[in-house]
Amino acid sequence: MLLCSLLVIFDWPTLLAPSSVFEGDSIVLKCQVKQNRKIKTMSYYKDGRELFLSTYVSNFLIQRALFNDSGQYHCAISGQFIFSWKKTSEAVKIKVQELFPPPVLTVSPSQLTEGTPVTLTCETWLPPQRLDTELQFFFFREDQSLGPGWSRSPELQIPTIWSQDSGSYWCEAQTVTHRVKKQSLKSHIHVQRVPVANVSLETQPPGGQAIEGGKLVLFCSVSEGTGNITFSWHKDATETSLGNKTQHSLSAELEILAVRESDAGKYYCRADNGHRPIWSEVNVTVRIPVSRPVLTLGLSGAQATVGDTVELHCEVRRGSPPILYWFYHEDVILGNSSASFGGGASFNLSLTSEHSENYSCEASNGLRAQRSHVVTLNVTGPDGYRRDLVIAKTLGGLFGVLGFVAVALLFYYWYQKTSGGSSAYNASRGPFSPGSQESTYSSPLPAVEELQLMYANDETTHPSPLTVTEELQPAYMNVGAADTDVVYSQVWCTQQTEGSANIRKTFLEIKDSSAIYSEVKKA
Repeated sequence: MLLCSLLVIFDWPTLLAPSSVFEGDSIVLKCQVKQNRKIKTMSYYKDGRELFLSTYVSNFLIQRALFNDSGQYHCAISGQFIFSWKKTSEAVKIKVQELFPPPVLTVSPSQLTEGTPVTLTCETWLPPQRLDTELQFFFFREDQSLGPGWSRSPELQIPTIWSQDSGSYWCEAQTVTHRVKKQSLKSHIHVQRVPVANVSLETQPPGGQAIEGGKLVLFCSVSEGTGNITFSWHKDATETSLGNKTQHSLSAELEILAVRESDAGKYYCRADNGHRPIWSEVNVTVRIPVSRPVLTLGLSGAQATVGDTVELHCEVRRGSPPILYWFYHEDVILGNSSASFGGGASFNLSLTSEHSENYSCEASNGLRAQRSHVVTLNVTGPDGYRRDLVIAKTLGGLFGVLGFVAVALLFYYWYQKTSGGSSAYNASRGPFSPGSQESTYSSPLPAVEELQLMYANDETTHPSPLTVTEELQPAYMNVGAADTDVVYSQVWCTQQTEGSANIRKTFLEIKDSSAIYSEVKKA
């Protein structure tokens, strides 16, 4: 009976362990005995080395299994019953399996060019027994993290990569429980740069036609090229830069806010992204708006008289050609003239009594129009009475038969009054021969009379007043038959118009009029 009790007390312990262990798992070792009331100590061993000793029955826990936790495990118990005793379990082999291999970083495409998108992939896999394990991933370049951080997607999209993005890349993978984390090997990624090509320099305004005081924009662009491109602008092939810009762009611009005349010349644009610089050029001309023109009047005498010719000269001090000039009397255009190569322009005007008052000129070269200050000109009437052949010139179709008779009677009446009869006239006239071609003149007759006539023109049936001023001077005694006394008069017409000055002209000066010789015989 005593022997049976000893066999029960000294039964061998059994070590209980998981059959399959993966890295990161928790391992619980349990030393199992059938009767533990007499156990004094319990200990656990790995490969013969004691791991844990307890004075009471206890399990042994490995919180997170690693590969180096693999080995031979056993447990031992000891106690005292009549005598001391110790029993050891059979060894159990535990092998910690890999949950997933270290990830491998792959890059697509394999040949990278600046400005192109890139996909980074952190590749790894799980064993069939642990396909339900969730992993997350992180990407790095040099010492900087990429992307949003930990993500359950094994891919990272980079929309555009540049040459400065070249360097060492790697990734990490871990379980969502953070129990297992692994890092890939570092991969060096080289991003190739595309050289700049086909540089172009353009201007705004187009064609390099800048305006003094305006804004000039120089646009520099290339058709291709990657990475940081440095654009610089130069004038007249000098090394001094007007400005430069470095940016991830195929174009850049430089502004000159207020163009000066000295800004004209040849401009260059230089583009460089580290391979080799290329150049482009454009010629810029600066057009100058016209300044205020100056109007001068050129007279042959001391004062302007009816019948004189005056030269109106208009000129600007500054302005790009061609320049077009307009000449004004009051606000009525007299004419225009063009100066194709700059300078001024002139306009000749034959003066009448209508040409008094204000004159001005205007200049324009398409950029700006400028008006001169007003110049006042006073035109005086004719000096003295002329002894020329007097021709009465009337407006054709405006005077009827009644008008003609009235003028003839006027001449006859005036002649009788001033000459005092035929004797006075004959005495002054002297001998006369029918075939003579020579002319003699009588003394001037200073008497002047004005007769108000009424006539109807083509546009209205209402008569308008016309003042006829008569200056009677005998002329060309050989005109007419030998036995006929004939006197000719020169008739002046003054048109009375509402709101304007009187217009005084001889009939010969009235446009589109006919010449009528009025014959007044001796009484």
